[in-house]
This record gives sequence, structure tokens and C-alpha cells, in this order.
Amino acid sequence: MPLNVQDKKAIVADVGAQLAGAQTVVLAEYRGIPVEQLTKLRASARDQGVYLRVLKNTLARRAAQGTQFEPLADSMVGPLIYGISADPIASAKVLQSFAKTQDLLVIKAGLYNGKLLDVAGVKALATIPSRDELLSQLLGVMLAPVSAMARVLGAVAAQKASGAPAPVAVPVAEVAEVAAAPAEVAAVAVAETAAPEASAEPAAAAAAPEAGTEAKETPAAE
Repeated sequence: MPLNVQDKKAIVADVGAQLAGAQTVVLAEYRGIPVEQLTKLRASARDQGVYLRVLKNTLARRAAQGTQFEPLADSMVGPLIYGISADPIASAKVLQSFAKTQDLLVIKAGLYNGKLLDVAGVKALATIPSRDELLSQLLGVMLAPVSAMARVLGAVAAQKASGAPAPVAVPVAEVAEVAAAPAEVAAVAVAETAAPEASAEPAAAAAAPEAGTEAKETPAAE
């Protein structure tokens, strides 16, 4: 059923409103894709906040006029499905992910942050982690030390349960006392170490023969 003027105006207004709040638009050719698969694609796009719609290119060009997406007009050729998203990478991810499992969906072009993207550019954009993925990775990094501590505590608990003595930690107060010990303690230790050497000197002196005695006992050389 052909669209009347009011229908066309409504579509242009709807798409224009989506473009006004968008950061990225991706165009893909959908020729030959079964309706049920397109329905699944739309559901996936909706879940990820992507406005996905098959549009007449004349209406899409009219909606893009005066916006940052107007340079896409030259790429609006053939049966196209339009992915529009406020998230900078969501539309690229949705369409590129579907294209991996459905060869009939062919990425044609895109535009992000005022810059035209070719097919390679759209694919590169789709490889960037999403906000949720980045938050998940950050959470994993933050929880790593907690997990390590939990494993240590679990090992200690298992050791106690088996009857083996748990490692004894030195109290912080004892460590502080040792670190704060006065210099006199070190002096006493040095004195005690030197005492045997001092007591050994008289013994060595007593054991040494007198010079005169040694001379008498030693025969003169002939």
C-alpha cells in the first residue's frame, strides 16, 4: 500500500527525531533476508537501544537534511535498513553481529561523530567494547583482590578444619617494640660479643713464655 503525504511526513519527522539524538548511523543492505530473521534482528536492536528501520531512501535523505548525517545521502542506494543509535557503537555492533551469521546482510556505510565510515570503518567501530562490557571488565579488576583474599581465608579455614596448625602472625605491637628498641640494647650486644675476646687476652699473655726463659732453653748455634 503506497504511503500518502501524511504518512511520509510522519516517517520523516520520526526519523528526524531519532537522528537529532544520535551519534551513529549505519546503513546495510538486507536484500533476500527472510522476514522472521529481520524480526529477530529488530528485537536484538531494540534490546540494545538501537532504532532499526527499513526506509525509503528518499524519505531518509529528507530526514537527514540539515543534520550531521546528511553526508550519508550518496550511500542511500538500494534496499537499505537503517541502524540509528545514541550510543556511539551500538548500531554498528548490532548490524555487524547479525552480518556474521547472515551473509545476505551487507554493511554499506556509516557515520560517526561527523565522519563517514566505509565497511572497514563500521566493522572496526563494532569491535570497540560497549559501556556495559567496559564496566564488567572494570568490576572484574576490582574484585580480583577480594577473590584472592577469599581464597587465602578459605585455605586457612580448611587448614584449621584438618587439625594442622595455622600460621601465626606476629602481632603488630611486638614488631613496633623491636623496631623501637633503644640503642643501649645494641651496645650491650656488642659488649657481650667483645667480652670473650677481652678475656682471651690474659690467657694468651699467661701462656706466652718469658723472653729470658726462652733464651736459656734455646741452645746457641755452634
